[in-house]
Amino acid sequence: MAKSLVIVESPAKAKTIGKFLGKNYKISASVGHVRDLPKSKMGIDIHNNYEPNYITIRGKGSLIQELKKEAKKAKKVLLATDPDREGEAISWHLAHILSIDEKEKCRIEFNEITETAIKNAIQSPRAINKNLVDAQQARRILDRLVGYSISPLLWRKVRKGLSAGRVQSVATKLICDREKEIEEFVPQEYWSISAYLKKEKSHEMLEAKFYGFGQEKVELNTKEDVDKILEKLDKNAYVVSDVKRKEKKRNPYPPFTTSSLQQEAANRLGFSTKKTMMVAQQLYEGIELKEEGSVGLVTYIRTDSTRISDEAKAKARQYIVDHFSEDYLPEEEKQYKTKKEGQDAHEAIRPTAIERTPEKIKDSLTKDQYQLYKLIWERFLASQMKSGVYDTYSVDINNNGYIFKASGSKLIFDGFLKVYTHATVSDTEIPEVSLNEKLIEEKLEPKQHFTQPPPRFTEATLVKELEEKGIGRPSTYAPTIATILSRGYVEREKKALKPTELGLIVTELLEQYFSDIVDEDFTAELEEKLDKIEEGSLHWIKVIDEFYQPFQSVLKHAEEEIEKIELAEEVTDEICEECGKQMVIKYGKFGKFLACSGYPECQHTRPLVQKIGVSCPRCEGELVERRSKKGRLFYGCINFPKCNFVTWSRPMNEKCPLCQSLLIEKNSKKGVTIQCSNKECKYKRMAEEH
Repeated sequence: MAKSLVIVESPAKAKTIGKFLGKNYKISASVGHVRDLPKSKMGIDIHNNYEPNYITIRGKGSLIQELKKEAKKAKKVLLATDPDREGEAISWHLAHILSIDEKEKCRIEFNEITETAIKNAIQSPRAINKNLVDAQQARRILDRLVGYSISPLLWRKVRKGLSAGRVQSVATKLICDREKEIEEFVPQEYWSISAYLKKEKSHEMLEAKFYGFGQEKVELNTKEDVDKILEKLDKNAYVVSDVKRKEKKRNPYPPFTTSSLQQEAANRLGFSTKKTMMVAQQLYEGIELKEEGSVGLVTYIRTDSTRISDEAKAKARQYIVDHFSEDYLPEEEKQYKTKKEGQDAHEAIRPTAIERTPEKIKDSLTKDQYQLYKLIWERFLASQMKSGVYDTYSVDINNNGYIFKASGSKLIFDGFLKVYTHATVSDTEIPEVSLNEKLIEEKLEPKQHFTQPPPRFTEATLVKELEEKGIGRPSTYAPTIATILSRGYVEREKKALKPTELGLIVTELLEQYFSDIVDEDFTAELEEKLDKIEEGSLHWIKVIDEFYQPFQSVLKHAEEEIEKIELAEEVTDEICEECGKQMVIKYGKFGKFLACSGYPECQHTRPLVQKIGVSCPRCEGELVERRSKKGRLFYGCINFPKCNFVTWSRPMNEKCPLCQSLLIEKNSKKGVTIQCSNKECKYKRMAEEH
């Protein structure tokens, strides 16, 4: 009997689905896209309604032949790619290659890889949604028109290897604009006054902050402002003028969207957006559990919705009652609103089975998988629980009409905080005082402060900014950040994103000649048009034509006006070992490298390494920063491969006082610790203790 053929994108997904469908189904993987625009040319017929010229992706020939062979033998072919625009486009391309009529009911869709979801999807196949395909195709063509038009211009006018992209250019501009804000920031002086007051009998201490005079808040901008206040305060005239006590609720967070997951994983786990999506994809496609086999642990991971299915909510509510008590269960189910620009096509990211606790499956997961799954599991369960409740207590203290304020709070019911361990819970208790009670001044402490510039973006705050401005969609945040880092427009400084000189130059050029491309509102408006294509209310050719016609004129003007920009070569202290001249920093396909300044007479090059001023403990060579194939920073000897000393932790130019081994820095939740690299030595201290 002929089997039905089910085609998914990845082998991991195929393995998980195969377990549920049994022997009457053959599961194959396309390993992503099978057709795309050619890399060597534009691949779009501008004079023929922007017709794309799709070709088979190099290296996919034998896989496609195998799929064709299986499709001919199959009773039925079902396309089970991801439930979004990209997945729909992959199915459409597969249908074309396998000669399947796109109106045929060949497409199945599911939001989670569980037995119930897969079997339900098999029972209700549908035709390929051409609106979804058109929306993906429009994005791909728009990005190709921008990239393949502006990038060659940048090669000619600035430097080879540069690129410009519709969303990446806006993201780079946001980072450049923030850097300008920081550089142009003028600190403003301001002052505060803290009064340390003591109760007469118990001697309990209370810290109160100066507020103002009567009901009016008074700003303290100079020392003169502070001195005027201090002159009018009477050390013996502090009287409690108001006491307020009330309960305050702390509501649970909504379940994760792609954006909020990326932000929380960055803040709580230190994951990059790229790493978060890679690990989340593994959890979605299926993990081999010891007792169950391959199972999809979370729902689809590219979503901007906070919606939860009724079934999942009901199971979460039952879990709360069974494992905590009814005290933690809200009377009504929690509802969360999806942002107005959200597509709401999928549920929020949640565990596929709430009973599958992180601890229960910990032994089957890697450390990264466990951490991310725990974050998702806790966030979802907590989202269905009651709010935390605090007892808040605020006090006004009067001194000759001048008001000082103090406040405290104490958690009296933990609610969702019992589960969501990543939420900070802090009690700030102050001593009980009564109305008209007199307090004794122990100390007055005026302090000078200066306003601080806005911080640089981190990956987490950049994702938040892109989402709030409607730039990009859930599937684009991680690749956008990865692209601007790999192109050398932006670099990481600790966790912050800082524009490079190259990033600033390219952004300035694009602002001057392609203002629409880097305009936030224009980019967000294009995203909305792509959404309308998906809804079927706008035709993709019209959207592209409205963009391309004016863009063509701007491109021609830029080609004529932009003069060749010479980027100054950065001369280093390194000496060429072949001719003795100084080495300069050059840029290549894979980033920076050192080249002899005597080029073309001397063509010697070598990798650029960042020395850290620490000697190798094995051979006395210098230790330098290096990056692994996955981009992770580590430290190794400059004499590699002769000396293979490496460490993931940053070495210090200091020896251990106990055993004279190398000291290294380690990051922890409490801060940076300095400890001995010798595992047998127990020396450790906090970094601040010198």
